[in-house]
Amino acid sequence: MPVNRGMAARLLRQSNNHLATGRSAAQSDPEGAEALVYDAARKALVAVLVCQGLRPTSRGGHLAVYEAARAQLDPPMGGVLRPFERLRRRRNRQEYPHDDEPSMQSADALEDADAAGAIVAIAERLVEEMPPFE
Repeated sequence: MPVNRGMAARLLRQSNNHLATGRSAAQSDPEGAEALVYDAARKALVAVLVCQGLRPTSRGGHLAVYEAARAQLDPPMGGVLRPFERLRRRRNRQEYPHDDEPSMQSADALEDADAAGAIVAIAERLVEEMPPFE
């Protein structure tokens, strides 16, 4: 797949919109907010990959996106990327809840919005710096 900086920019715009909407919805709809902030982080990582000419597929799911980004960026950015896995698991628990699972709280969604925001901020910097994958 060729490098696609236009798609990376589009995904980063969506990420920032998802973050803003997620933060504003955290009090009234924490589960919905969590889904949005998780998608913000996921799309930001996809933006990094498409600016390198890499195309995520459905094989491996969202975890494959995280693993591809982490393989290239950890270290030095592992500390910022690591919360992605927690976001992914929390989002999955909200999508497929169990009776014994506690309800999502607005503080959880806001905490995850901060973690997702850090991932988006790094992705915005990286799409300008990352060379095509060889």
